[in-house]
Amino acid sequence: MLIHLPGNPQDVVVPPVEGVAGGGTAYGWNDGATHDLNLLKGSIDPTEIPTRDLVHVWCMPSTANVGPQDMPRHLEPINLLAARNERESVQIAIRPKVSWGGSGVAGAVQVQCSDLCSTSGDRLIVGQSLLLRRVVPILGVPDALAPLDLPISQINLFPGETTALWISIDVPSAQPPGQYEGEIVITAIKADTESPVQSLSKAEKHQLYSELKGCLNIVEPIDGKPLDEVVERVKSATTSLRRILLSPSFSEFLSDNGSVDVMDEDAISSLSLRVKLNLTVWEFVLPETPSLPAVFGISDTVIEDRFGVQHGTAEWYEALDQQFKWLLQYRISPYFCKWADGMRVLTYTCPWPANHPKSDEYFSDPRLAAYAVPYRQVVSGNDAAKDYLQKQVEILRTKTHWRKAYFYLWDEPLNLEQYDSVRNMASEIHAYAPDARILTTYYCGPNDAPLAPTPFEAFVKVPSFLRPHNQIYCTSEWVLGNREDLVKDIIAELQPENGEEWWTYVCMGPSDPHPNWHLGMRGTQHRAVMWRVWKEGGTGFLYWGANCYEKATVASAEIKFRHGLPPGDGVLYYPGEVFSTSHQPVASIRLERILNGLQDIEYLRLYASRYGRDEAIALLERTGVYFGPERYTFEHMPIDAMRGQIFNACRS
Repeated sequence: MLIHLPGNPQDVVVPPVEGVAGGGTAYGWNDGATHDLNLLKGSIDPTEIPTRDLVHVWCMPSTANVGPQDMPRHLEPINLLAARNERESVQIAIRPKVSWGGSGVAGAVQVQCSDLCSTSGDRLIVGQSLLLRRVVPILGVPDALAPLDLPISQINLFPGETTALWISIDVPSAQPPGQYEGEIVITAIKADTESPVQSLSKAEKHQLYSELKGCLNIVEPIDGKPLDEVVERVKSATTSLRRILLSPSFSEFLSDNGSVDVMDEDAISSLSLRVKLNLTVWEFVLPETPSLPAVFGISDTVIEDRFGVQHGTAEWYEALDQQFKWLLQYRISPYFCKWADGMRVLTYTCPWPANHPKSDEYFSDPRLAAYAVPYRQVVSGNDAAKDYLQKQVEILRTKTHWRKAYFYLWDEPLNLEQYDSVRNMASEIHAYAPDARILTTYYCGPNDAPLAPTPFEAFVKVPSFLRPHNQIYCTSEWVLGNREDLVKDIIAELQPENGEEWWTYVCMGPSDPHPNWHLGMRGTQHRAVMWRVWKEGGTGFLYWGANCYEKATVASAEIKFRHGLPPGDGVLYYPGEVFSTSHQPVASIRLERILNGLQDIEYLRLYASRYGRDEAIALLERTGVYFGPERYTFEHMPIDAMRGQIFNACRS
């Protein structure tokens, strides 16, 4: 496919990511700004040369896949638009023109972020509202977002490689609207320059001690362990040791340059490269409770294995609690899950029982749009299994948050026996709570008892087969293919007046070029999943797993995607321990784009509330953002155009 890049007189063929479906749209060109580099010969002292003579710096939108081989573009100021209670992100790419470091490093840069300030004195503060992360390739594709120190970070650059930084701005709900300005200051420094954040305090020395001790703890208890576990532990310890040795604390041993003091303010002013950041905050406030329930699975088994926590212990509850709270920031309603034979699933949003104070804390959180109630006990206790279900339901039905509740019992039933199991479990639940919502994911009817002559007709007839036992019919987008017109056939079979809903999901399929969240797909392809949901009229969305990587027994072990699945399928965030000593999960770029898509839905709903749904769909198409699963923008500009038109039409 040919895309025209602004400022480039020729069309550029966009290469796909090797070995992965799709391709990036962030492929640029050599801007020819290297003609004067021959002037920089001999030993280069970055404290005497303007940073712009040593590095290329340019900005890219959040939908761009900026890889190590991306070539420079012209640097322009960043201009963003954000509602209140919204996150907006942008990328800054840095590529060395020459080398001034040593030991295989082109050189180091210091990145400093300022607060964003409005003319009326309001601020968006670095470290609170403004976050800086480094884009880390996974299988050669830019995906993981590893945290960086704020307000100042030091980053090593490598010859012939582009490094991307991901800047996110979270606008609080109560932030005063207005024009906010700030800057990102990039300064080339000697590789062993010690910045204020890198001076080792006692606490940092203790942290280093803890890291080294952690490596010892990983490899010491290997007597009698299976060989594959021993190998995994040694690899994990090696990775940790390498990370420690490559940290700034030991940079003096990796470089031949002499030590210099931190550059003073005058030097920064005259030599640094400044990227202007302008943000328009408008009065619209994204609803705290997402309009579209997006329920995402978290494997409790993966957490238990990787972090070494035993089911039902205090450490187990703490680990699950951390994952639940962290995911809420992405407008996602998490549920924990455990698979049994035949794709039967135990799903639960809160690991504590309904009579525990934590239950109300979880379910009453306004950021949670829907929650899964377990069919049986999550942690074994004194109650009999049957009594447990009845007691839980009786407690939850008295709560105002009961309207959020659903039961997810079986993932993709395939035959009559499995469908009957769903009906039987649902009957038991409805005996205690006639108003309970049962959710079933499916892509076909029972294959041993066809409901209609053709597979699609049988698929469409599933609601009449499951009724009255099921309320949320959650269908695979894969079934529709590129036939958006088939949606009306599905909806025609539902009875919304009786509380029936139509939700959708993606997993292994659909594949490229349809919207999905596989690694290596275009950024707009990731974001388009939610455009599709909104245009088709689904009232909810489910994703099977966000942390379903291959089994590991060490937190810092290398991430491996599951065999037989497309790269990235079932993995939307990573353990923080893989990238640093932090225990905070590390988001993928794809997770950030899911958030963007969910935020787009709130914009479209606002526009539809003023001008009608048909006009909102017309806007989605008129701006070139989304027509259908095979026709959507590959570029970011139409997205800004759509959001800008909604801003202009709906602001007071």
